[in-house]
Amino acid sequence: MQLALQIVLIISSVLLVLLILLHRGRGGGLSTLFGGGVQSSLSGSSVVEKNLDRMTLFVASIWIIAIIGTGLLVKAGV
Repeated sequence: MQLALQIVLIISSVLLVLLILLHRGRGGGLSTLFGGGVQSSLSGSSVVEKNLDRMTLFVASIWIIAIIGTGLLVKAGV
């Protein structure tokens, strides 16, 4: 069980980083340094942005559940 939660944690961590990097930069900062200032054809679509937000929140909730589950298993000594 602990191994399965750790695998889910690793996969969700990588997915979460990728999904966050896909978001459009709103305030300049580091996103424009790495080419975030360039407009893409998908960035104007509000449906794509909403779906990306939903996917990010879903993966973040899986990540949090995996962290809590792993912590409880480690605390219980299983």
